[in-house]
Formats: sequence, C-alpha cells, structure tokens
Amino acid sequence: MNQTDQLAVLKKPLPESLATVLSLIFADRFSMTQAMREHHGRDESSYPPMLPDAVIFAHSTEEVAAAVKLCSAHDVPIIAYGSGTSLEGHVLALHGGVTIDLSQMKQMVAVHSEDLTATVQAGVTRKQLNEEIRDTGLFFPIDPGANASLGGMAATRASGTNAVRYGTMRENVLALTVVTADGRIIKTGTRAKKSSAGYDLTRLFVGSEGTLGIITEVTVKLYPLPEAISAAVCSFPGTGEAVSAVIQTIQMGIPVARVEFLDENGVKAINAYDKMALPQKPLLLFEFHGTPASVAEQAQLVQAITAEHGASDFEWASRPEDRSRLWAARHNAYFALLQMRPGSRAISTDCCVPISRLAECILATKADCEAQGLVYAIIGHVGDGNFHVQMLVDPDDPADIALAEKVNSDMVTRAIGMDGTCTGEHGVGMHKMAFLVEEHGVGAIDTMRALKHALDPKNIMNPGKIVRW
Repeated sequence: MNQTDQLAVLKKPLPESLATVLSLIFADRFSMTQAMREHHGRDESSYPPMLPDAVIFAHSTEEVAAAVKLCSAHDVPIIAYGSGTSLEGHVLALHGGVTIDLSQMKQMVAVHSEDLTATVQAGVTRKQLNEEIRDTGLFFPIDPGANASLGGMAATRASGTNAVRYGTMRENVLALTVVTADGRIIKTGTRAKKSSAGYDLTRLFVGSEGTLGIITEVTVKLYPLPEAISAAVCSFPGTGEAVSAVIQTIQMGIPVARVEFLDENGVKAINAYDKMALPQKPLLLFEFHGTPASVAEQAQLVQAITAEHGASDFEWASRPEDRSRLWAARHNAYFALLQMRPGSRAISTDCCVPISRLAECILATKADCEAQGLVYAIIGHVGDGNFHVQMLVDPDDPADIALAEKVNSDMVTRAIGMDGTCTGEHGVGMHKMAFLVEEHGVGAIDTMRALKHALDPKNIMNPGKIVRW
C-alpha cells in the first residue's frame, strides 16, 4: 500500500445531510467538484494531493462560525485555506472533510494610522494591505516572498526577507479574531501595544496552523515608510566568507533592513530564470532603510565589512526599478530552481540557528548535498540565522526522495544541537512533526497535545498537523 492509499484509509465519507445544509447556506460558494477539490488539496510541498470532500468560500467570521458548528456536530474535519502557498502540507486534507477557503474575506476592517495599526480580514494579502495604506505613508513590512494571506501568515508564524529589522508575525500581530473548534467567536487581544491581562491567547493562535481554531481577522502593526531606501549586491569567493560577513554585520549592530544569501547554484538558477548576469558565486543582497544620511552610513560600513571578507562586484541599486528587479529575482528563486530539473518537486528545508553557528551549519549541510549528488540551492534570510536548502527530487522516485530527506534530517539534528530550530518560518505542518520531540522534548510535546485536546476535543481542526492525536 503506497502513501496515498494509506492516507485514503483515514478518510470517512462526508455526511449527505451536512453537504445538503452547507449547500443551502453557501449556495454557489459550496462545491464538491473534482476540480475545486483538487485545487484545494495541494500546496507547494512535496506531498501528493490530499483532497477535501467539499470546499466552501466564506465571506465573514459569522459564516466561518456557522460552518464550523455544523462540521463539529457531524465530527467532520475542517481545514482553513488562504492562498495555498504553504510548503509543509498545512492545507492538505489528510482525513478528508471540509476546506473553508478564506481568500474572499478581503475587507479592510479598520486602519488607525495614528496608532500605526490595521485590522483586516484573514484573506487580505500583504500586497493588498500595502496598496490600501500607501497614501497614509505607512507600510506592513513582513514579506515571506509569496503573496500570502495575512491569516495564513499569522497561522504559520511567517516571516521573510526583512525580519532581521522588523521581526516576524509573532512580533507584529497585536490581536486576532478566531473561530474555535465548537464555533464560538473570540477576540484574543486589543490594539494596545502592551498588555498584562491574562493568558496571551494571541501568541497561542499565532503559529497554531489552524489546529486550534480558524483565524478570521488580524490586527497588525504598521511602520512609517522609510525616507530613503538603497540596496546593494556583492559576490564572494565562497559560502563561508559570505556568511561570515553577515555575522560581523549583525554583531556590529548595523540595522540592515534585509540581508539575503544565495549560493552559486541559486545564482545560476535566477540568472537563467530572470535573464540576469550576476557572477555565478555566493551572493549577498542587502537593503538599507532610514534617512539619506543613515542609509549612506550603513551602506559604507557594510561595504567595508564585505571587502574584509573578500567581496567583489559590489553594486548599488538605488533606483526603485533596480531594487525591484533584484528582489523579484530573489523571490523567484524557488521557481527558478525548479526549472533546473523539469518535472521535479522541491523539498525545502527551514532551519534557523544562533547566528554565531550559521556558517558552520550551512557549510556542513552543503557538504552533505554534494556528497549525495543532489540538485540543490541554499538561500536564506541569513541576518537572523535562517536558511533554506531547496533539493529537487523526482516525486515518483522514493530513493531520490529518501536521499533528500536524509540530508534534511541530518541538517535538523545539527541545527537543534546548536540550540536552533527545525523551522524558522515555514511552520510544522506534516513535514516537520517528527522533529518536534527532538527539538522540544517529550514533556513539551505532551503539553502541546494537552492544549490541542482541550481546545479541539473532537480533533476536527486540521487534524494530523503539528502534534499527533
């Protein structure tokens, strides 16, 4: 019995009575068509499709609550779906059930520019939010690359290219509206910038991946648009030199807004995909925010540091169109690498280590990839110790997948041994579950499981993710 057949055994038919009621409530926003189920039964992970039995498109918190109450009454699993950009199998319907698509929940609930906050429905994407608030002189900085929904970003505790300066979703979410497993609607906080009032429910649901409740509204911090922005790119003779330059930059307290690493394989891929001509060597991309004077000072310091570590081809990108092209190429790295082996799927790793151990962890992982003969690239938000290895595998070749998973497992064990984590920003989903005990210990996992049992006693909220029942 293959993996897909084993998973099919776990599924139960959707009760006809539930399908009838949902179709009456949601009308043409309810679907059981094969095409709609297939669209919602896959993500960017290397797992095979796992289809829900039905899909509904919600427009409000109240509609989500109504659907959850009905599914709970029938003990039917519920999977929240935002943009489908997850990499760890978060949205796959392991046990079948009903997928609640939040992508049409795109209302800007409130923007309080004086308080530097915005409250939005969960389907609002980061690009939409920034377009809506552009005239206020503010922006929302968290940038995971894909145009992810704010609800999904909160649910996976996402971050991205500028977390080194602005933090992650953990630091930038003030409050949530959540529908619990029994269909209740709760508010987890307020717009106050600090609070000592009771348990921190916001932090509990941020990163819970839809396993404890469904996030329907998010209140986030906003930031003033920087007066000046400049970017720079430089190449290095080797990976170790590039990472060492980043470590020195961070340890000197230079407030870079972004610092991204691509190894020579990643550079080769984006050169081909984006028609660029970057030197095919390990590369750092920097971005600086602030006043014109502070940006110039930061850039000069970084240029001096990188030169000490053998950097060459140091180029400035001060014009918006030049910066946009550089960052578009970086964001396209995942898709660019896929073109290096047509028909492949990518197994993407996500460990994060204390920055003092970053070079050691990357170099050891790179050696493992070379030893296994993998087609791979290493990229990352190295300013906060987070990096990704994208390994291309034949999805129909178990031996090929096993080689990549062995490299991933060894890398995670290495990172945890350095007091790091198996996932810096992608979340756990299905793929990282096995590593949680290694990272947190049995006692901590038992505590997580106790929370799951208390808040979702029927195990209907995205079952089979984060912790085993």
